[in-house]
Amino acid sequence: MKLCVFGAGAVGGHIAAKLAAAGHEVSVVARGAHLAAMQERGIKLLHGERTIVGRVRATASARELGPQEAVFVTLKANLLGAFAEQCAPLLGRETAVVFVQNGIPWWYDERLERLDPGGRLAAAIERERVLGGVAYSANELLEPGVIENHVPGNNMLVIGRPDRRDTPLVERLRHALDAADIASPQVEDIRQSIWAKLAQNLWTSTLCTLTGLTVREVQENAALKPIATQAVGEANAIAGALGVAPERAPRRPSGASGSGAAHKPSMLQDYERGRPMEIEAQLLAPLALARAAKMHTPVLDVLVPLVAAKAKARRLYEH
Repeated sequence: MKLCVFGAGAVGGHIAAKLAAAGHEVSVVARGAHLAAMQERGIKLLHGERTIVGRVRATASARELGPQEAVFVTLKANLLGAFAEQCAPLLGRETAVVFVQNGIPWWYDERLERLDPGGRLAAAIERERVLGGVAYSANELLEPGVIENHVPGNNMLVIGRPDRRDTPLVERLRHALDAADIASPQVEDIRQSIWAKLAQNLWTSTLCTLTGLTVREVQENAALKPIATQAVGEANAIAGALGVAPERAPRRPSGASGSGAAHKPSMLQDYERGRPMEIEAQLLAPLALARAAKMHTPVLDVLVPLVAAKAKARRLYEH
């Protein structure tokens, strides 16, 4: 398949490397030293005892690539405006656009206007093209062009249309991912996976960012584990109030809901590296939906404002 990964950082680079190594025609849009390294050497993916090298066409501008069968957009939610600006040359008549992100996606609920400021994404991408994507895959960009996957054998990318239709293109994409060692099972409703992942993110992104601990360290901390459990319960309650059953979402190849990896979640990595943080999509949007559904979320009502304040103090979140 002719595929593009727009924003090939840690997660996107993992997807691009595996798809390219599996024989697909893969291009990536990136920038800086990471782009230069991929142009020279491709993507080096450290995957347990294996090293996978994905030969990709790397560029800073989508104008050079032309129409694709599908585009995986792996930018952070707060950086999606860049895709709205550049996406037109990538979109053929039937091109699918898979938005792989954490948190509530921009297309989920039109009341959440701050997820798509000015309606730029809605204007640039026809609704018929949109697929949701939820990645269960702990990756880290070690240096330009080099990515480490922390959970070999336990990576999953769930994709699905908001209207729940499984078109032939959706099935082809799932097959391509499966064959490239990224599990991509069928899902009744992509919202199930969005909320199943949110139930994890709402405690990892908050507790790890506030404490500086890894996911496993929080899980093993007797004082913090009950707080994490309560946060999960509140997230599942919000989903239930919205008519979503996260317990029906596909599970990772290991059968577990989480990776169990001793890694730092992306929000903590962004904080430590001084990068803009996905406060709106991961933390504030779920609480906005809770308020709309008149749900009581006492734990999240404490954790989320603390992380937002910490991000604002370093100017990593501007709202």
